[in-house]
Amino acid sequence: MKKILLSSTAAVLSITSAVAGGLNTNTNQSAEYLRNPARDGAIGIDGVYSNPAGVAFLDSGLHVSFNIQSAQQQRNITSTFPAFAYGALNGRSMTKTYEGEASAPVVPSLQAAYNWNGWSFQLNTAVTGGGGKCEFANGLGSFESNVALLNAFGAKSGFFGNGYYADMYMKGRQYYIGITLGAAKKVTDNLSVYLGARALYGNCSYKGYVKDIMFMDPNSEKLAKAGAIAETYNQMAEGYQDKLEKLNAAGLGESEDAKKLAAGITKLKTAAAASEKVGNVTDEDIVLDCDQYGWGVAPIIGLDYKINKWNFSTRYEFKTSMKLKNDAVNSKSAANFGALAKYKDGEKVEEDLPALFTVGVQYEILPNLRAMGGFHLFFDKQAKQYKDRQDLLGGNTTEYLLGLEWDICKHLQFSVGGHRTHFCNTDEYISDMSYNVSNWDLGTGFGIPVNDRLKFNLSFYKSFYENYTRTTNDYNNLSTTVAGLAGVETAKQLKESGSLMGQDKFERKNYAFGIGVNYRF
Repeated sequence: MKKILLSSTAAVLSITSAVAGGLNTNTNQSAEYLRNPARDGAIGIDGVYSNPAGVAFLDSGLHVSFNIQSAQQQRNITSTFPAFAYGALNGRSMTKTYEGEASAPVVPSLQAAYNWNGWSFQLNTAVTGGGGKCEFANGLGSFESNVALLNAFGAKSGFFGNGYYADMYMKGRQYYIGITLGAAKKVTDNLSVYLGARALYGNCSYKGYVKDIMFMDPNSEKLAKAGAIAETYNQMAEGYQDKLEKLNAAGLGESEDAKKLAAGITKLKTAAAASEKVGNVTDEDIVLDCDQYGWGVAPIIGLDYKINKWNFSTRYEFKTSMKLKNDAVNSKSAANFGALAKYKDGEKVEEDLPALFTVGVQYEILPNLRAMGGFHLFFDKQAKQYKDRQDLLGGNTTEYLLGLEWDICKHLQFSVGGHRTHFCNTDEYISDMSYNVSNWDLGTGFGIPVNDRLKFNLSFYKSFYENYTRTTNDYNNLSTTVAGLAGVETAKQLKESGSLMGQDKFERKNYAFGIGVNYRF
């Protein structure tokens, strides 16, 4: 049981991809992206991230773009598990919704390029992954299911009543800050190439607990710690033992009353032993307090080709191999939990950012009207995660992007665009610990060119997520471990009845605002 009670302490991993991108990658690096995500084939200073080879076609001089984005996200997970009906706060309902609030109030980014004699020397710094905080004030279903399951076994075996309580909480923060340096070169008037590298620094923090775990004491019909319930049974057994000794002293050791007392003592001691086993893993609060740090470097190559009204581009970012080192001050009890091995002090955790391949195109319909398209492929299955969790994915993440940009007049641009992101989730991979769900995204906004050197960008971005529902055997799998506390036969009965199966429905809501300023010196 010590390996499963906090199996969801990584719940805040679901912070990743604050607005757009793959499982662990943010592609939103500017306000211009939020106006129109299909920027892979466009030529602009924001291309330092999305089309670095194309930046070589900008005018000579120093180009700088500074952007601030603000994103808000809500994650609701509706979990159904029969044993939830006995939670003290659940109103006899088997279904419970766990709400998570994620926010990235200020996410800055900087793009800069110095163009000279056909060369473009470039710098980009931004939050390449993560980028916010997430809080589950009441824990998650996989937190509560462990306590509910213990209660179910205890009630079935008779040493607990039907009822339980636990105080649960989880909060986390993830920031993967990238600094990219590179150079593009115009090989011909139509063709440019790019070579660069990104250094990535990861800084994450996880804090949570499961405490005050209590079960229904059938003797008092009140909630109590399992150890306290065990003590009650021991005291009752001692009382029976005193009565039995008096009968033995009176020569009535073979009487029916003596036999009933002896059987009662055995039953009480069995209940005390079972309660004590549960108390050994639930009476002490489990506290997680872990910070993670790490870094990695990955090369980036790109190409851009212009012909007539067309512009084509492609980019490949290599995989960033990363190991995050834990700096943890967890409770002593946390050291006994297998699920917390990932957060053990000094442990090095593999959290690669996947390689990314992009293709972009832009077509000039009219001198003041442009259409864009793009494709992204994130190699998620080749990016190593803790204990090779990436192997559970059904495939790699893909994105398809379309957009339009219209120069309304000399001092006003309007753009709109969207994209489709498809995650290859499986029931084995997705969990309330960490999930992304496929979605459609829409961005719109205005560019305000003040003059030939200064331009402002204002944008709004909204995601429309598909719900994902899985029928999970996670709760079923717990039975083999908990069976050691309550008895194999009881575990078998509950499993065969189907009362250990659960269902989770994953939902997300997200929106973001962006503001940016571009300037050419």
